[in-house]
Amino acid sequence: MTEAVSYFQDRTCPYHPPAGYRPLRESGPLTQVALYDGRKVWAITGHREARALLSDQRLSSDRQNPAFPMPMERFTAARQVRTPLLGVDDPEHNTQRRMLIPSFSVKRIAALRPDIHRIVDELLDRMLAEGPPAELVSAFALPVPSMVICSLLGVPYSDHEFFEGRSSRLLRSRTADEARDARVELEDYFTELIAHKEKHPADGLLDELIADRLRTGDLSHEDLVGLAMIMLVAGHETTANMISLGTFTLLEHPEQLAQLKAEDGLMPTAVEELLRFLSIADGMLRVATEDIEIGGQLIRADDGVLFPTSLINRDEAVYASPDELDLGRSARHHVAFGFGIHQCLGQNLARAEMEIALRALFTRIPDLRLAVPAAEVPFKPGDTLQGMIELPLAW
Repeated sequence: MTEAVSYFQDRTCPYHPPAGYRPLRESGPLTQVALYDGRKVWAITGHREARALLSDQRLSSDRQNPAFPMPMERFTAARQVRTPLLGVDDPEHNTQRRMLIPSFSVKRIAALRPDIHRIVDELLDRMLAEGPPAELVSAFALPVPSMVICSLLGVPYSDHEFFEGRSSRLLRSRTADEARDARVELEDYFTELIAHKEKHPADGLLDELIADRLRTGDLSHEDLVGLAMIMLVAGHETTANMISLGTFTLLEHPEQLAQLKAEDGLMPTAVEELLRFLSIADGMLRVATEDIEIGGQLIRADDGVLFPTSLINRDEAVYASPDELDLGRSARHHVAFGFGIHQCLGQNLARAEMEIALRALFTRIPDLRLAVPAAEVPFKPGDTLQGMIELPLAW
């Protein structure tokens, strides 16, 4: 390639990769792209190569490594911040992850399903009572995961406007200063909340971590604050985007939606296909700590490595007609949740929330439709989690 493709680019359709990424698909499975600051990093577009590298401990998630690639200016604010779980490698990562696994196990999430059903039904009751039109993001897609993660962690949902606003700024700010301010405000919030919980224990994962890990010295205050931030931000932002963009995508594919309504048992498979097809977290980053030969290329130590999930999940060697939404296909081996040791800890919760929310939405409002032309529905830029900014609906 004479000139590296720039990364990140905006999507022209909210559920398809940017058209500008097509050269990467054609020249894969490894090629180079240019980040905002001109730095060139390896982009892995092959599904097989991506899974191999995401499992390779010669790639590091340590964002304090001077060679770790920064995808945009706002990320530079976290260069000197030690990020637990997401930004550390084994064995430290494994220690932190083991603390949290029981709270996100299949069994624990199954026990949460009645609460998720109740939250979903109450929000839909309110939507129906107020009547059409409705704005799905603020009325449903965002409150569902926000309420659920607050309940799981033991965070007061009454503070949701504060932490949702700071989370949005953290993920969408243009400058490092804006991102730093949002992060500091969230850190201060959790520092105060944890101090309160130390004196007044209640029910919730944070309370459990305080009793079982903080007081024993297995977890520092700093790491507990960092873990709380990660779980809260990731726990509501990602699923909110999947619910809103998933709804839009299904409405834009009426034949697939009709099949979903007709086959009650199809929902789990449909959720996996939506995760593959939408790939909302589009661009995991790593840095090589040693030379790695793969796909006919040599990744050298200190090279940055990017995983564009929207392209990996559309590898034609793995998925037939990958640009088509097919709710009946088996897509469980997608990398929408990542792969390897850093695979998303909350994936069981996200699946449960999506299944319950989408099933209830289309069951209780069977004639749901867009309230404006599809081209007028605003969606998020390519340098953040993909999803709808607003989703006006009628019925």
